[in-house]
Amino acid sequence: MKVLVLHGINLNMFGKRDPKQYGTVTLDQINEQLRTLGDELDVSVETFQTNFEGAMCERIHQAHAEQVDAVVINAGAWTHYSYGIRDALAILACPIVEVHMSNIHAREPFRHHSVIADIARGQIAGFGADSYLLGLRAAVGHARG
Repeated sequence: MKVLVLHGINLNMFGKRDPKQYGTVTLDQINEQLRTLGDELDVSVETFQTNFEGAMCERIHQAHAEQVDAVVINAGAWTHYSYGIRDALAILACPIVEVHMSNIHAREPFRHHSVIADIARGQIAGFGADSYLLGLRAAVGHARG
């Protein structure tokens, strides 16, 4: 089983950006935690981060061609307005789990809406790096049925 974890715009700045919202964990540390949990769950975890919307769409298209079993995505700010990423995700036949380090519903009003939510199996927000780990568990559970 293969799970693709997608990190969106500015998420390469985890550990440097606004530690009150995102903590001090780095993206590399999150990816390592995901790979470790993937080993425990007996799944292959691939991670991808980009600050370019087109590159994110291309990676999602590639995931479709690869027939990945599940996708975990933290689209960052794209969550709130990128219909391009939403439409690319809608092509996938596998479970999609949306995750956020911060509680987007307790932040600025523009962050309360997700254009991805209606095509995702669920959304996990507000648990820091654990949001990713919970998301991976949920994605694997749904993929295994």
